[in-house]
Amino acid sequence: MSPTAQQSNQPGYRVLNPATGEVVETFDTATDEQVQDAVSAAQSAYESWGALPITERAPIVKRVAELFTERADELAATITEEMGKPLSESKGEAEFCTDIFNYFADEGPTLAADQEIKAIGGGRAMVQRLPVGPLLGIMPWNYPYYQVARFVAPNLMLGNTIILKHAETCPRSALAIQKIMDDAGVPAGAYVNVFASHEQIADIIADPRIQGVSLTGSERAGAIIGQLAGKNLKKAVLELGGSDPYVVLDSADVKAAAKLAWDTRIENTGQACNSNKRMIVMEDIYDDFVAGLADQAKDLLPGDPAEEKDGTFGPLSSRAAAEALHEQVQDAVSKGATLHAGGTLHDGPAAFYSPAVLTGITEDMRAYREELFGPVAVVYKVASDEEALQLANDTQYGLGGAVFSTDEERARKLAQRLEVGMANVNGIGEDADLPFGGVKRSGFGRELGPLGMDEFVNKRLFYIAD
Repeated sequence: MSPTAQQSNQPGYRVLNPATGEVVETFDTATDEQVQDAVSAAQSAYESWGALPITERAPIVKRVAELFTERADELAATITEEMGKPLSESKGEAEFCTDIFNYFADEGPTLAADQEIKAIGGGRAMVQRLPVGPLLGIMPWNYPYYQVARFVAPNLMLGNTIILKHAETCPRSALAIQKIMDDAGVPAGAYVNVFASHEQIADIIADPRIQGVSLTGSERAGAIIGQLAGKNLKKAVLELGGSDPYVVLDSADVKAAAKLAWDTRIENTGQACNSNKRMIVMEDIYDDFVAGLADQAKDLLPGDPAEEKDGTFGPLSSRAAAEALHEQVQDAVSKGATLHAGGTLHDGPAAFYSPAVLTGITEDMRAYREELFGPVAVVYKVASDEEALQLANDTQYGLGGAVFSTDEERARKLAQRLEVGMANVNGIGEDADLPFGGVKRSGFGRELGPLGMDEFVNKRLFYIAD
């Protein structure tokens, strides 16, 4: 499962409220002429935007940051209706975008500064970081603002221009971002939202004016976009699925450790690429840990994500997503797994699926290899650090991972051996200044932090002979 793999049965750009199953509004897909106009505008804007000193781009990017917080309530209500995110989390996501745009506006001039290097044969040499031109961003529904921000902020600062193809289920949030860019003073064409079809995406990537493409989504979508980028010799950044290990070696308070793990797993109703989808727990605390998770999951009822009443849970992003998750869980149960709480697919057309706790997963079950993109806590029992490590790395994914222990050195040694792009000890680091990305089938390239400005950039050698 993945952000872009899940779609409702109704194609096209539309707002489909997953809490009711109601199609609220539909939008026309762009015409071929509109797509070509978007590419032309991005190229034209690049010629002036990319030529500005980076310090002159920074105030505009800072204004983008301010508008995300100024409009946080409005932005939050939009994505809560579009994809069912709890309202408080929706507002937090909008405000996090402020942090991201501020970070790159403040740190960008330093991160992109010329870097002198030693010229052994004489002369003077430096590496310059220059913009490359128009870029295509293909963004998912699960974080409609945050995913856009982490791609757009560094690239606007660098002087690249953006064509943004958002998820078909997030048209209102896509338009809200375009309005922010316009109102902040981003020049016309420097950021262009386009409601493109899949066929038009291929045409955009093939256009010689486009210099790169970034996708956050499914492995399937990543393979398609990666193939198109390679065929057309375009740089690509792919942030794909994940099944992150969350290793608990010991705990002074198992109940609190279980609650932290549950709260982490349930964020965005479990629909996060780097969520703790595989909890790996040492056998001496395993039973209490599982019981603690089950206590969190039991007796929850479907509720309106805009109200967030105690004892309720929100919907998944679509009925199709809820049904797909239910099939994965039922496959496991039918083959001997234990469902400790939750796991109920509620009547449609809404997309409610009771948050669940699942144990006893074995290699013959789909849940062992597949990503569970929803509120299901899967727990494994291990007897040693080495067994925990082996299980943690036994996956096709390699996005993130975390190790918890009262002995920091013990946790650090295990985390050092995780085959992931982001290894964490006693917490999970995710902020504007921390690089985000994975290895293996979780994709390649990095966003956020210093590395976020180091992808779509011409690292040009500038050499002056003696």
